[in-house]
Amino acid sequence: MSPAQPKLLLEKNQEYREGYANSVQIRTNLWDFLLMFGIVNQTSPDTVHIQNFQGVYLSPQQAKALLGLLQQNVGQYEAAFGEIKLEPRAGSGFVQ
Repeated sequence: MSPAQPKLLLEKNQEYREGYANSVQIRTNLWDFLLMFGIVNQTSPDTVHIQNFQGVYLSPQQAKALLGLLQQNVGQYEAAFGEIKLEPRAGSGFVQ
């Protein structure tokens, strides 16, 4: 007999905020992953300004769990709305 699943209670604390990011940079070390969220503003053809506004540290285990959740949700999104196409430059520095 497997143990019963615990009841999950989600709540938002007073510091909870939602925001929009079109840039995510990732830094890693032995102990954690740092996701830095920001806004990209291309001020000229040769200058891109990224203003980071939030950093979130994740354990390697939480980073891998997030990867799985993102893969599952992107798959569901594409099944409902069609393939998400990336711009050619999307992998070259704006999203790392």
